[in-house]
Amino acid sequence: MGRKKITLVGGGQIGGNLALLAAQKELGNVVIFDIPQAEGMVKGKALDLMQLRPHDGHDSDIVGTSDWNDVKNSDVFIITAGIPRKPGMNREDLLGINLGIMKDVASNIKDKAPNAFVIVISNPLDAMVYAFHKVSGFPKNQVVGMAGALDSARFRAFIAMETGYSVQDVTCMVLGGHGDTMVPISRLAAVGGVPVTDLITDKRLKEIEDRTRVAGGEIVKLFGNGSAFYAPAQSAIEMAESYLRDKKRVIPCASLCEGEFGIDGYFIGVPTVIGSDGVEKILEFTLNDKEKTELDRTLEAVKRTVAETGL
Repeated sequence: MGRKKITLVGGGQIGGNLALLAAQKELGNVVIFDIPQAEGMVKGKALDLMQLRPHDGHDSDIVGTSDWNDVKNSDVFIITAGIPRKPGMNREDLLGINLGIMKDVASNIKDKAPNAFVIVISNPLDAMVYAFHKVSGFPKNQVVGMAGALDSARFRAFIAMETGYSVQDVTCMVLGGHGDTMVPISRLAAVGGVPVTDLITDKRLKEIEDRTRVAGGEIVKLFGNGSAFYAPAQSAIEMAESYLRDKKRVIPCASLCEGEFGIDGYFIGVPTVIGSDGVEKILEFTLNDKEKTELDRTLEAVKRTVAETGL
């Protein structure tokens, strides 16, 4: 059987943390890929991580490269390539530059590892995952975007911080586009099975929803340069692990909808079952009128961004 092979396209802050987490969970051997100008940086990160292993006891091999041949037959790709946001930029501002990068990445992955499961993190997420799907021609079960996994984690974190109860017992989901129009479903959020609406006032809950929508921007502002990397990395690893270990986790992800929730032909955040066949199922449930309206609004935002890709 041998170990699985996980390739991280983009060796920046998220890429480095992805490599650490993948190795610590022993999901497989790790390749950190970046452009030739950054080859020394990813080789250095890989070597640093190899030297961390004696303390941790995990045996994954980690290499850095700028040669597409080194990613051949990877089982999983996690794509973070592209420029990060700067203060004052929204995710859509990154479209032009990151689209060119994504087209190149998609055609190379199609060539080197046509059976891989691909998780896209690059922003603007909804357009980037769509672009990857279009350019690669990969079937919809092999391509997914990491959006709701992170947005829901942020929502969960804020609910735990507000109530003071364990984050482990908070369940909630965020649907829709990965941007300021995302839809936190507070009606279904719970702490240990107790509805959040019984624990937090409506006014406070709305403030938490609003903070969740702009949570990425809040971090961009604080950093002054760059964007979040710890939580995005963990969110994507959760998705990769569900695929590699056939866990059938239900994670809000940007999956290709073909009629689900009345959406057709777009990648948008929906409850997604990830197992050994990749995206195995989208779980539909009945939305109330307010949620429907919000999902329609987020879909319009996704459509606008996707239209700009010209694909």
